[in-house]
Amino acid sequence: MSRKYFGTDGVRGKVGTFPITPDFAMKLGWAAGKVLASTGTKEVLIGKDTRSSGYMFESAMQAGLSAAGVNVALIGPMPTPAVAYLASTFRADAGVVISASHNPFYDNGIKFFSNSGTKLNDQQELEIEALLDQALNHNAMECVSSELLGKVRRINDAAGRYIEFCKGVFAKDLTLAGLKIVVDSANGAAYHIAPNVYRELGAEVISINDKPNGTNINEYCGATHLDSLQTAVMVHEADLGIAMDGDADRVMFVDHNGRVVDGDQILYILAKSAKQQGTMTGGVVGTLMSNLGLEIALKEMDIPFKRAKVGDRYVVEQLKQTGWRIGGEGSGHILHLDHASTGDAVVASLLVLQAVLQSGQSLAEVVSGMKKLPQVLLNVRLTANNADEIIASAAVKQAVIEAEAVLADNGRVLLRKSGTEPLIRVMVESTDPEMSLAQAEHIAKAVRA
Repeated sequence: MSRKYFGTDGVRGKVGTFPITPDFAMKLGWAAGKVLASTGTKEVLIGKDTRSSGYMFESAMQAGLSAAGVNVALIGPMPTPAVAYLASTFRADAGVVISASHNPFYDNGIKFFSNSGTKLNDQQELEIEALLDQALNHNAMECVSSELLGKVRRINDAAGRYIEFCKGVFAKDLTLAGLKIVVDSANGAAYHIAPNVYRELGAEVISINDKPNGTNINEYCGATHLDSLQTAVMVHEADLGIAMDGDADRVMFVDHNGRVVDGDQILYILAKSAKQQGTMTGGVVGTLMSNLGLEIALKEMDIPFKRAKVGDRYVVEQLKQTGWRIGGEGSGHILHLDHASTGDAVVASLLVLQAVLQSGQSLAEVVSGMKKLPQVLLNVRLTANNADEIIASAAVKQAVIEAEAVLADNGRVLLRKSGTEPLIRVMVESTDPEMSLAQAEHIAKAVRA
């Protein structure tokens, strides 16, 4: 069965437009509470990012969960991976994150984590959706009796606990002393976390985009807009820059020359370091979008590589199936299951910094062994929910065939719908950047038509 409301990263959309409404959030909380309670859940932890609508959805979610008889613990603005970690630390049975990740402030979303820090499985999401449909369409949301209502509490020391957890990932015989780092928190959930982690490990930190006001999250900053970080690194003559996205599950770097180091390159750094340190387990899991240059560089080191469907949940599935530990996406979702159960920007950044220090080289030197192939990604926005129909159309299929004929053995094409936005993504990768762009535009034209 296909899921009706849950995408690859929970439920997401524009605030005030179904399903991102207070009524939906309350009923989603109730449905999730009923499903989770059936497995013995007693308490759910709720965190959020810094967008203004988070307060509204936090209240709606806790009302729904309480109506289902589930207790709630509120931790306020906190990175998505922190919620996954803290749910276990505080002995909660599940976690909820209210965030639209890298999206603008006028979007929001809701995603769930199990008590082991992983995302809910497909079966659980289908069960939640079945109950949710009853509540939405048949007004079948039944509140437990007053004495059984879930209680709500607020946790005040969550940030400090998560900071200590992050610091514990970093090798105890190393220090960041002597490094000047620019940190871009995207005016998001890590604004009071990430800069403090690096400072407490000894770095000189220049913190930018760390003053959230409810509407400036991801606004021309963070992991999806690196211009301000590149400028700050050059102006301050820093050793490197680190950028998170709004909920801090993505990370991107900028080296001392102002050049971007993306998620594929981060995977290369982590795999190379693990190989050199003798800690490599199996291989690396990327996605259908991972740059071919990563696959080539790993092969040169005799490190196996597999591609999962796009979305960190599918990367996690592949890692568990193979028993491998390192995986991620070019967008900066990085997983290292020895240290965290979900993509964690702060943890991943510390592992990269550790690898850089152990190498005795600069970030630019460490990443130089991987040569990225030119990759063009065009996003075609849709006016209707008909991505599957468009991708399956004869005209679009023909455009893909024509592009692949031109690329021959020197590139590849990938056409896919977004799991979080009304988009079709057209990706073309080849040894020739002009050829990549021309064929991507050829396919995008067919999609638009």
